[in-house]
Amino acid sequence: MKQITDTVLMVRPVGFRMNEETAVNNYFQEDIDLKNAEINAKAQAEFDTFVEKLRSVGIQVVVFRDDSQLDTPDSIFPNNWVSFHENGDAVIYPMFAENRRKERREEIFTTLEEHGFEVKHIVDYTDAEQEGYFLEGTGSLLLDRVHKKAYCALSPRADEELFIEFCEDFEYTPVIFTANQTVNGERMPIYHTNVMMCLAEEFCVICLDAIDNRLEKKNVVQHLKADGKELVPISEAQMHQFAGNMLQVQGEHNKYLVMSKAAHDSLDASQKKIIESHCEILSSDLTTIETCGGGSARCMMAEVFLPKKS
Repeated sequence: MKQITDTVLMVRPVGFRMNEETAVNNYFQEDIDLKNAEINAKAQAEFDTFVEKLRSVGIQVVVFRDDSQLDTPDSIFPNNWVSFHENGDAVIYPMFAENRRKERREEIFTTLEEHGFEVKHIVDYTDAEQEGYFLEGTGSLLLDRVHKKAYCALSPRADEELFIEFCEDFEYTPVIFTANQTVNGERMPIYHTNVMMCLAEEFCVICLDAIDNRLEKKNVVQHLKADGKELVPISEAQMHQFAGNMLQVQGEHNKYLVMSKAAHDSLDASQKKIIESHCEILSSDLTTIETCGGGSARCMMAEVFLPKKS
């Protein structure tokens, strides 16, 4: 099993804006005083520059163009509705916001097949939406594919029973905890695990301050250390600059930890030193996408682990 891949799927936005349906529990989103067309144009420019940077180091990027008829403001974050696995499985997930459910497009599988990948089987958990249960892909699930462990911070977008069902189906050991952030003086659940934690091959960037329960925190740390992960702790302030929302990807010659400029700028010298002892850092300015979308570099990349067609 591989922990990292050299191929990511990304969706170029056509109607990107602040999504009012996700803002109810995504405390990273902010309203900015720009017209939607202007926001979308800025997001497209950030997207295109980001894709160019990834490709320049030999990371394969399959770009899918969104459809303006659908009104999918968050389509730029495909990792929340789909994940791809080495055995040829594509998994489709139940989404909290109704207008995000339109992002699930079969054409994306066709596009991947046109790029030589094979989708052998589709595992679909979306029925859970009828019951009001959600599990938002690799936003909610952090998969240690090598050690077969899945980390999940429970929230309105990550249901415990559904998470355990996923772990049983895919034979992962569940590591469950609650992660909070301070919003107007109150501790509120962080909407996605992948904004407070990034799992790379040999290290883990994590906001341990977000895990208020001492025993849960200890359990998470024990699992990571047992698997030989070096910890790179980040503060809650750094997490708000998306320093947890990173992804390690394989380039042509080197491995890269991919992040936004804001995340990179928030790291101190000692944190960068640990990361750079394992891989290079690649960052790109995603200010508009982060501010309006409440997601960053990690959310924009759906990792493709699918087998190539023989």
